[in-house]
Amino acid sequence: MKEETNQTKGSNKDFSSKFPHTYAILLAIVIIGAALSYVIPAGEYDRVEVDDRVEVVSDSYHAVEQSPVSLMDLFMAIPNGLMEASSIVFYIFLIGGAFGVIRSTGAIEAIIQKVMRNVGNNEVLLIPVVMFIFSVLGFTTGMSEEAIIFVPIGIMLAVALGYDAMVGTAMVTLGAASGFIGGMFNPFTVGVAHGIAELPIFSGWGFRTVVYIIVLAAGILYVMRYAKKVKNDPTKSLVYNEGQEGQLNFTDADMEKFEMSKRHIVIVVLFALTIAINVYGIFQYDWFLTELAANFFVVGIIIGFVGGLKLNDIFDSFIDGMKIVVYGAIIVGFARAILVVLESGLIIDTIIYSMSSVLDLIPNSLTAVGMLIVQVFINFFIPSGSGQAMTTMPVMVPISDLQEIPRQVAVLAYQYGDAITNSIIPTSASLMGVLAVAGIPYIKWVKFIWKLTLIWLVIAAIALVVATLIHLQ
Repeated sequence: MKEETNQTKGSNKDFSSKFPHTYAILLAIVIIGAALSYVIPAGEYDRVEVDDRVEVVSDSYHAVEQSPVSLMDLFMAIPNGLMEASSIVFYIFLIGGAFGVIRSTGAIEAIIQKVMRNVGNNEVLLIPVVMFIFSVLGFTTGMSEEAIIFVPIGIMLAVALGYDAMVGTAMVTLGAASGFIGGMFNPFTVGVAHGIAELPIFSGWGFRTVVYIIVLAAGILYVMRYAKKVKNDPTKSLVYNEGQEGQLNFTDADMEKFEMSKRHIVIVVLFALTIAINVYGIFQYDWFLTELAANFFVVGIIIGFVGGLKLNDIFDSFIDGMKIVVYGAIIVGFARAILVVLESGLIIDTIIYSMSSVLDLIPNSLTAVGMLIVQVFINFFIPSGSGQAMTTMPVMVPISDLQEIPRQVAVLAYQYGDAITNSIIPTSASLMGVLAVAGIPYIKWVKFIWKLTLIWLVIAAIALVVATLIHLQ
């Protein structure tokens, strides 16, 4: 059994290890963009400032003198991209650091472990309660890789109730995924995209909440339906012949590390208050990325002291938190470099004009769905939420202006296109990590998840049509 599971892990790893690194893909796009500046005709749209944001003037596209990107400009594209995106890069670093301090207190793990233990023997409550808890973390903290440590607990509880490793894995990861898709207060996806689109941070949260509830309900029903089938006939389990070793990776001794204390309760309350204060500041005082990052930084330090950490330990945890988000933070600068060369070569508006001309042939509601499809495709190659936002939103925002589609809809299309397919694409590092821990072959996971992925995409497409029709702001 052990050998079989090791083979499973190896096969899962092969999917991602053979694929080009996301940074390499972005660098290749930067080089291609520079080369295209010698081929694509240069052109520009006129732009005006409306309600404190810059918008493209429809029918103002005109040709300008060619401005090919020099070799030196190409070399400087990455550092220039990092500098131009510095506000977003450091926003991600500071929030990541604050979350690192919160995680080091063990409060989140303790609360989750407590809830999972309390409902562990209740077949009716286990799946919906666990998925709801993780969904909350998904739409507030952008939980992704962090869910990995809870997978063994989920498997242990699921197997104890007569389910399988697939159920235990799904209720943890798909719960977090449901919240990530909802994204109402996710600072790493919706927060970044809103910053690029010049929209109030976390605006449209009411509409997103409705979609989140539908997405979560669909996920819960999907997992419960599979769980019931396995409970009635274990041979129908997709991992019936697999060594479900995930249940063996987490012992009672490990569980004791997460015993809940009064400190943990205070920390969770402080974290909830932080989210509430951020929302209040956004809508009452027009807080933006800088204010949000500052608030998280201060609260992170306070939580560290409440959690009993020494000053040096707090900042060690802060640095550890920043290490976790280095990939997503720096990739924003690489993605911005694409925009740097396209703007320097004066061809980005030509690309926008060409894409908009094609979209003129279809209704606006279907244009939004088309944006979703494009984002789904791009997510396979750039599975980083913040990186994808920086890569695509500078193009999608002016297109939405030209098509008279609310920018909020363009953000929704990016958000759903990025989040939904993270649960199925082999280029997702967090997914492959989860499957390795659970001992589930990637192919078997695809057999389990593909129908739910389609259901979620249909929900997203309908949501985009509705958002377009009601002109969601």
